[in-house]
Amino acid sequence: MLRTVFALPKEFHVLIVDDGSPDGTAHIVKSLQEEFQGKLHILERSGKLGLGTAYIAGFRWALERHYGFVFEMDCDFSHNPKDLIRLYEGCNSGGGDMSVGSRYAKGGGVQNWPFKRLAMSFCASLYVNTILWLGVRDSTAGFVCYSRKVLETIDLDSIRFIGYAFQIEMKYNTRQLGFKIVEVPILFIDRQFGTSKMSMNIFNEAVIGVLKMRFRKISRKNVK
Repeated sequence: MLRTVFALPKEFHVLIVDDGSPDGTAHIVKSLQEEFQGKLHILERSGKLGLGTAYIAGFRWALERHYGFVFEMDCDFSHNPKDLIRLYEGCNSGGGDMSVGSRYAKGGGVQNWPFKRLAMSFCASLYVNTILWLGVRDSTAGFVCYSRKVLETIDLDSIRFIGYAFQIEMKYNTRQLGFKIVEVPILFIDRQFGTSKMSMNIFNEAVIGVLKMRFRKISRKNVK
């Protein structure tokens, strides 16, 4: 993944947030940092603190270093790294404050998923839009580009969810604070490496979490 991203025609920097992974992730990243000096970074944390907290830690890290655009993506090649450029263009020149790699926008799609999982994902987005009126076809997508001003404005301390509901909560905050979300169609391919972290607890968090979001006041952080 790292070599693929660094070979793209546009330069990207990569931050790996590692929660003490037992598969040697930190060691591999550190061994490559000299080769990709100044472009490859690692943030190590103790224990499994949840997907959402890892993303927020990454957002804070990027804001402190004055990056103009911040991306999140999976590292199992279900998200095509070549689409990073299209997501960047969605914010930089496409009028978006957030751009979402969308499976369900016109031109997008899913490959190698069983029908049951596809139906669950599609119905989840339908449920989210019914409750929150979000207006994003792929509300649970985790392939996203944020402009700096979005992450500066959202009160990251107020984000409550750490599982897959985190993706919905960030989009909902973005929309409620008046920012524009654009969807960039992508082909989502079932993971080529790694294993899914989906569980019933994560699924339940998303279902109940959406109802909680509907009646929660959205906090705006004052930019200094």
